[in-house]
Amino acid sequence: MRPSIIRIGLLTLFILGISLLHYLTPLHLHYLHDIFQRLYYLPIILAAIWFGFRGGLACSLAVSIIYAPHVLFQWGGGITLEMEKYLEIVLYNIVGSVTGLLSQRERERSLELERTAEGLEESYKKLQTQSEQIIAVEEQLRRAEKLSTLGEMAAVLAHEIRNPLGSIRGTAEILRDDYRPGDPKHEFIEIQIKETERLNRVVEDFLRMSKPQAAMKNRCSVRDELETIIVLTSNDARARKVKLLLEPSTEELVVMGDGEKLRQAFLNIVINALQATPSGGNVILSINKRQAFCEICISDSGPGIDTETMGRLFEPFFTTKSDGTGLGLAITKKIVEGHGGSMQINSEQGKGTTVVILLPIVEKETV
Repeated sequence: MRPSIIRIGLLTLFILGISLLHYLTPLHLHYLHDIFQRLYYLPIILAAIWFGFRGGLACSLAVSIIYAPHVLFQWGGGITLEMEKYLEIVLYNIVGSVTGLLSQRERERSLELERTAEGLEESYKKLQTQSEQIIAVEEQLRRAEKLSTLGEMAAVLAHEIRNPLGSIRGTAEILRDDYRPGDPKHEFIEIQIKETERLNRVVEDFLRMSKPQAAMKNRCSVRDELETIIVLTSNDARARKVKLLLEPSTEELVVMGDGEKLRQAFLNIVINALQATPSGGNVILSINKRQAFCEICISDSGPGIDTETMGRLFEPFFTTKSDGTGLGLAITKKIVEGHGGSMQINSEQGKGTTVVILLPIVEKETV
């Protein structure tokens, strides 16, 4: 609003100034009056550009009204003698109208182009969102394809590897009894037994990932399950000189699930946290209620996870550990989702990692 007022003021001053020059200049100075007469076009054109058709026409009419008395009374000539001056007044209005109309159309076209550009930008954002969703769906399909292939592999591995592994381990344990501790052969057999156990765990992880096992779901106290995990991992925490703590909760939260599988999921996360935390660090477990969900947070004071690794954490077979299978977190996520929950990992390099699990709460039994 203020720029428009300023422009109107400038146009008014411009017109008044030219008119004063007309009225105050002696009539015998014809060449000066011809110049002043042409100067009226400047405010008329500016008004047309700034305010469109109506602005140009209004300005030209104002100039005509102010200039007409000068022609009629000061010159005092007849219509035939001063015809060019009356024609000049007509030209004022033609120039103001035409210029204003062209300016207004150009302005409307610019606004239309701006609206078109905004529409194109909005369409681009929608297409970008849809493409991201398509990429996410494709990633899920690839993961599902991997799991499907894994299921076929696991069926073969279960029969072709587990039985020979049992025989190899049994034979190695018998041979170990023939050598005393400290003997090089005894150490080699120990290595053989440990590697056999590790290979057997890999096979078992394959089976857990590929074959959904039917389970009986019961009411489980989340605090009881986490206390069990604390007991199971306390020796490992002491050996690593890491403080393992379960924070007290204000209320008892109960979920419906398979206690053994939930313990497996929690254990995988706590072990990862202990392994990532340096000596003197902390691993904190907490339980909170978030609307209709039980929120389990497991935080460590380790080095954190870089962005590239974060994007692949739940990808089967991806691991940063030399002796890992890359199936621990994938299995954990599958267990959590199988209980109607969700799992999220938040991490910042140098500030540690927090795993957040949400599980639906069930109402307490009433007596």
